[in-house]
Amino acid sequence: MARLRCLFAVFLVVFVGGLSFADPSASLVCMGAALVTWVGWRRGRGGRRVACVLVMGDLGRSPRMLYHTLSLARHGFSVTAVGYHGAKPHRDVLNNDNIKIVYLTEIKTATKFGPKVFQYGVKIFVQTLQICYVLLKIDAPSYMLLQNPPGLPAIAVVWTICLLRGSKFIIDWHNYGYTIMGLTHGDHHPIVLIAKWYEHFFGKLSDLNLCVTEAMKEDLRVNWSIKTESVPSNLEQTAFTELSITGDVTYVHGRPALLLSSTSWTEDEDFSILLKALEEYEGFITSGIKLPSLVCVITGKGPLKKFYNHQIEKINFKYVHICTPWLEAEDYPVLLGSGDLGVCLHKSTSGLDLPMKVVDMFGCHLPVCALYFQCLPELVKHEENGLIFKNSHELAEQLKLLFTDFHHERNKLGVFKRNLKEAKMVQWDKNWDEIVLPLLASSD
Repeated sequence: MARLRCLFAVFLVVFVGGLSFADPSASLVCMGAALVTWVGWRRGRGGRRVACVLVMGDLGRSPRMLYHTLSLARHGFSVTAVGYHGAKPHRDVLNNDNIKIVYLTEIKTATKFGPKVFQYGVKIFVQTLQICYVLLKIDAPSYMLLQNPPGLPAIAVVWTICLLRGSKFIIDWHNYGYTIMGLTHGDHHPIVLIAKWYEHFFGKLSDLNLCVTEAMKEDLRVNWSIKTESVPSNLEQTAFTELSITGDVTYVHGRPALLLSSTSWTEDEDFSILLKALEEYEGFITSGIKLPSLVCVITGKGPLKKFYNHQIEKINFKYVHICTPWLEAEDYPVLLGSGDLGVCLHKSTSGLDLPMKVVDMFGCHLPVCALYFQCLPELVKHEENGLIFKNSHELAEQLKLLFTDFHHERNKLGVFKRNLKEAKMVQWDKNWDEIVLPLLASSD
């Protein structure tokens, strides 16, 4: 029976990698990769605690997956973290002897010939070979943990290799890939419909599943039949603080408010909402309403950063200053801990995920104004730890409300901060030990 399963898996590797191609040599390459995998599976089975965490994206900008990596390493696993080059991972990951990082080569354009569908097919095929090659080189893991999205072609390929090597396949559902594709192509585009079928069919083949919200957990259970678990003179002075000769650091009188946001600068975050709100906020000050100037820091890298920087340059702000830096992992929580208010514009293509940026902000006791979507209230409690808005005007009104007399600790912003400090937030390690670790133990 095991041999039949392996042969079936070999066929799937060939099928996934060579579906769109008539070139027999390409299929032979896939077949060779699959056979080598089979050999590695038979040779690598044993009692070692080995795990692989795979991200088909910037590894350094995948905090949740790096948390998984650290948690596995903390429990004695030898972990290989696989992903693309980009941001530098946190030093706790880099300095852990139980963690090895393997970087993939990013494939932006595999070919410039033929229609876009063909180019996309070539890219998928090359990625299939790349994943197979990398996962063949590592020790046979007990568990392979994959972030989704993106899941095409990774879900099918990783499942196949897990079948061959006797590994447990775990998917951490952050969102649905097909809903993200729908932003560009439309919900009823053939590619989107195929991606939805693919994600649905192969997603059900995983051994274990994790997700980010109760709403997604329920959606996966009801609509996809997938059972999941849901798992900061003599005076030195800046614009915000000053250091006295006695060594005391205090806020500068009349300082600006520090407004923070972070983004990957993609289509699922519309920063025109924030820019319009800031223009309206500046209008409040111009009309005579007593409000502080704003320093708005938007961190991150991404394809639309240049576009929005160009839009920002066109606006003639007098009381608002916007900067868009990139921060290392160690510096980001320091910035969050220094802020007055966070803004989240994540709108969720599925309505079922949660923005990690808000989790980071709350972990640093930073209140948040967040754009409404279906399951956001699971995280952002309106009028308790932040406010939820639906458009730029509502956001502008919330900024006016929160920054009125914002130096006074008893204003609404101060109440939100105290509520966050007093809230018993479940820490990652505790939550992981209570939910994920028993799953691993029960599946052995």
